[in-house]
Amino acid sequence: MKYTPASDNKSPKTAAPRPKSGKVVGRKSVPPGEIRIIGGQYKRTKLPVANKPGLRPTPDRVRETLFNWLGQDLTGWRCIDVFAGTGVLGFEAASRGAAEVLLCEQDAGLVDQLKALQARLHADMVRVERGDGVAVLRRASPASMQLVFLDPPFDSPLFEPALKAAAQVVADPGYVYLEAPQAWTDAALADYGLQLHRSGKAGAVFFHLLVRKSVSLEGA
Repeated sequence: MKYTPASDNKSPKTAAPRPKSGKVVGRKSVPPGEIRIIGGQYKRTKLPVANKPGLRPTPDRVRETLFNWLGQDLTGWRCIDVFAGTGVLGFEAASRGAAEVLLCEQDAGLVDQLKALQARLHADMVRVERGDGVAVLRRASPASMQLVFLDPPFDSPLFEPALKAAAQVVADPGYVYLEAPQAWTDAALADYGLQLHRSGKAGAVFFHLLVRKSVSLEGA
């Protein structure tokens, strides 16, 4: 995750928690130097983690839980990682058979890293786009994605616009994965047409798997 555009949005901001995956020096968190893809054809591939503000890669155990929820096999799925950062969520999806994975990122250095990894893996299903991920979501066709990854900077006002846009593009059935500094309830999600399917907590991070409100996945 990494995405920090300027914004005039005055909604209150939540302080970012210290990530479990990195060292803490004084008041600044330092991310790990690299992480690994944990499943699929690219398993054990190393991804660099730059020391950049707001970059907070999803930990191994959270990714393991998420892809267990999703059933591991994503063959044929269309996916978008809106705040790609290291790209680990998108590459995990590609590793498990996703047909199309779009990685959106604004930081030029991180975009270069993502493109280099895509070329090294010959991951033709992965496309990297530099720019505003929420704007890309808004341009996407309705109900065109089986999986949308949302992991905005925790101190940003991007949660609401990202959820609103994701609810329009996620297929029926399909999933929106959300990381946040607080738990999102069905009551809070109702305005976006989304509801909880699964949720968990790792350290100070809350992670959620959401579906469109009209979808019933009881027992899934």
